Amino acid sequence: MPARRASIRAVERPANRMQRIAPFEVMEVLALAQRLEAEGHDVIHLEVGEPDFPTPERVVEAAVRAMRAQPMGYTPALGLPALREAISGWYRSALRVDVPADRIIVTAGSSAALLLALGVAVGPGDRVAMGDPGYPCNRHFASFVEADPLLIPTGPDTAYQLTGDLLERAWTPGIRAVIAASPSNPTGTLVPPAEWARLAELCAARGAVLIADEIYQGLTYGREPETVLSVTDRAVVVNSFSKYFQMTGWRLGWLVVPPGWTREVEKLAQNLFICAPAPAQHAALAALEPETLVILEERRAELHRRRDVLLAELPRTGLRVRAVPEGAFYVYADSSEVAPDSFALAARLLRDRHVALTPGRDFGIAAPERHVRIAYTQPVDRLREAVDRISAALA
Repeated sequence: MPARRASIRAVERPANRMQRIAPFEVMEVLALAQRLEAEGHDVIHLEVGEPDFPTPERVVEAAVRAMRAQPMGYTPALGLPALREAISGWYRSALRVDVPADRIIVTAGSSAALLLALGVAVGPGDRVAMGDPGYPCNRHFASFVEADPLLIPTGPDTAYQLTGDLLERAWTPGIRAVIAASPSNPTGTLVPPAEWARLAELCAARGAVLIADEIYQGLTYGREPETVLSVTDRAVVVNSFSKYFQMTGWRLGWLVVPPGWTREVEKLAQNLFICAPAPAQHAALAALEPETLVILEERRAELHRRRDVLLAELPRTGLRVRAVPEGAFYVYADSSEVAPDSFALAARLLRDRHVALTPGRDFGIAAPERHVRIAYTQPVDRLREAVDRISAALA
């Protein structure tokens, strides 16, 4: 019997890759916040990267009509042809670039898109370079495909963005992919077109794939949205219906791939996912219609207003914004003047004042203890109340 128990333990031991994949800190914060709510406390949620607007009704109605009119069987692994054409049209009208539909792959969320991109681009032992701070799943997905994430520290002087100069100085043998995000999570800052061009040039010269995370693309303030595809057609673009289109739970995203990549991505998608959710694909056709885009632009204007209010109010808390966010719905604030440890600070604010923030630990190793991320996905009055509570706690 002891030998049998030992054998079972050996089978149940997780794969070695799991040692390099950390928990998603923001989900831990959310779970604690929800427990406090269940106890009757009024929690202000500024931790989760999810719009507080409902999916536009036109989108919901389109899904219902489709589900009533036809069976929701498997779609092609590349996505509904009509949706791929509609995304191509959106690039022409909204972003002023020509992206053929045959280079667009519809995916089960942007997470699936990134996994497909890395699965095709890199292999065991390759390196994936990315700016730090950054979205945590980027480095964990690299680890999942047995590549080595290379985190390149950034700071306020580059708006917390990876630049060509930073990448060139940090370049090491074995880099096969570079990930950059614009607008960025957690900072909300942008990669300027000239910097995209520099990153693309470096990657092309050194045999690496540039992967652009553009899932917050439609959410920019005081400027029109931009895409890396305006400077190169060799980048792999990860995008999503979650943020600008407010379809988080529908789990729908897409990839734009360079010429010649579509078949390779299709083979991997067939094996990993079969296809993206069919009801969500039919719904997304309505998300790209002009009438829906009017609603989405109104909501973008509201997020712009919230950002401006939060930037005006935050100084009285002692939290400092070192780089103004121009997109997404986040403020990445330096908390070092009010607390030496952002993890303990976030726990105290949640426990004592019922304001949920995300400590910097999620986003990398570049001074995470000095930073917190604040998501302005709450109405203006709730943002002001949150600042009041934080100010009282830190007075």
